[in-house]
This record gives sequence, structure tokens and C-alpha cells, in this order.
Amino acid sequence: MHKKKEPGNWWAEIDIQVQFFDLDPMEIVWHGNYVKYLEVARCALLDKISYNYIEMKNSGYAWPIIDMQLRYVGPAIFGQSLRLRAEIVEWENRLKINYLISDALTGKRINRASTTQVAVDIATGEMCFVSPPALLQKLGVELE
Repeated sequence: MHKKKEPGNWWAEIDIQVQFFDLDPMEIVWHGNYVKYLEVARCALLDKISYNYIEMKNSGYAWPIIDMQLRYVGPAIFGQSLRLRAEIVEWENRLKINYLISDALTGKRINRASTTQVAVDIATGEMCFVSPPALLQKLGVELE
């Protein structure tokens, strides 16, 4: 059993500017590029806890995404500054991250999303049903 921390302790924000190559023929960000924005935010968060993909691999685990949800509220346009926020909300049996993409200047919401990842032992290919100690240590969650 793990001693829980309160959710909200693990989050990161990063600002990006919408690039021309992210636009679709309607001159708004193509919906598929939001997945890339989630990855940028997720990497900022994982860097913050020192458990990005290289550290994951070195700890013996891969963390594939098994579920992704996106809700589009409004369009993003060329040159717009976006604030990407990622927050770990579940960590005991899986790694669930919630995202908010908003206009960096006004705070207006553009997209909400979540991803769910599970640990897979690289050596055996087996999915883990609890998060491995490597993640819990990075989060500062005490093992009981």
C-alpha cells in the first residue's frame, strides 16, 4: 500500500506558439496536432519529476498510452500563444494525466484532454497492475 499525496502536486505548464505547419486548410490547428501538444506538455511534466522516457526505459519500464480523450472547445490559430498544462491525477495503478490547453494571453480554454498510461516490464513484456517503485519514488510517494 502507498501513502497518498494530494492530487495537484505534480503539474507543469509550458507556452508554445502555433506554427504555420500545424494548420489545416481552414487555417486553424488541425485536430490531430493537439496530440503533439499533449506530448509537449507531458514531456515538460515528466522532466519536472525526472522520469521522462529515457529514465523510464532505464528503470526497466515502457509506459504506452492505452487511452486518450480530447474535447475541443475552440480553435487555435496561426501565431497564437498557447499555454499547455499537464497534471498527474492518478499514479497508483496507472499514470493518468489531465491536460488543459488555453490561450496564453486571455486564459480562454481551447482543449481539455487526458491520457492514461500503464507500466510494461520491458524484459518480460508483461503489463504491471500497480505502478512500479521507480515512478513512486520520483513522485515522492512513500511505500508502506
